[in-house]
Amino acid sequence: MSVIAIIPARGGSKRVPRKNIKDFFGKPLIAYSIETAKNSNLFDKIIVSTDDEEIAKTAREYGAQVPFIRPKELSDDFTATGAVVEHALEFYKNQGITFEYCCTLYATAPLLTPAYLQEGLKTLQNSDAHMAFSVTSIPFPIQRTFKITPENRCEMFTPEFFTSRSQDLEVAYQDAGAFYFENLTNKAKDIAFGSDSIPIILPRYMVQDIDTLEDWEMAEIMYEVVQRKLKKGES
Repeated sequence: MSVIAIIPARGGSKRVPRKNIKDFFGKPLIAYSIETAKNSNLFDKIIVSTDDEEIAKTAREYGAQVPFIRPKELSDDFTATGAVVEHALEFYKNQGITFEYCCTLYATAPLLTPAYLQEGLKTLQNSDAHMAFSVTSIPFPIQRTFKITPENRCEMFTPEFFTSRSQDLEVAYQDAGAFYFENLTNKAKDIAFGSDSIPIILPRYMVQDIDTLEDWEMAEIMYEVVQRKLKKGES
């Protein structure tokens, strides 16, 4: 078995400038993802795909490999993560190196612990699925959500559930944006959020997008909570 972790980390973040290497409790943010990957003991290679020399230097300092600087055409605001991962895999394929499993691990996941990566790979290996990825439950019933109309009034998406009790409604889940394991020998037969993927459920206190300064502050609060729980031996 050969497994690679690919951490995409471009230098052009705008809403939180330089967020991938911004200090987060004494370390650059990307250091947490690198260390989580290393501590999972799952990967033959842990690489960072970046277009930025400073990010590359930081990644190497924390133990990741940076075998190339990502080309500009794969580093703009519109480049999909899939294209970045495919570029990295193609780089190794051209050297005669292939992998059975690939984990796309985001650089903005300081709350993630190695146990969930281990669960993700093990679950995928023991299945016929193409992907196992991090998800979390949505904290309110999506069946009772509504939109605001141009007339500044409310309109439910599913008004038939207006009188339903929250506890009677089915729980919905969303992409947690932390990691995505793929079986590279088993092509996907469905979309990522479909029947060919297995959800690895993370508790909501371990999931936080970091796209704005407010997100960053919330991640700091949640990180302190997670660290307290870990010190108590809780998961």
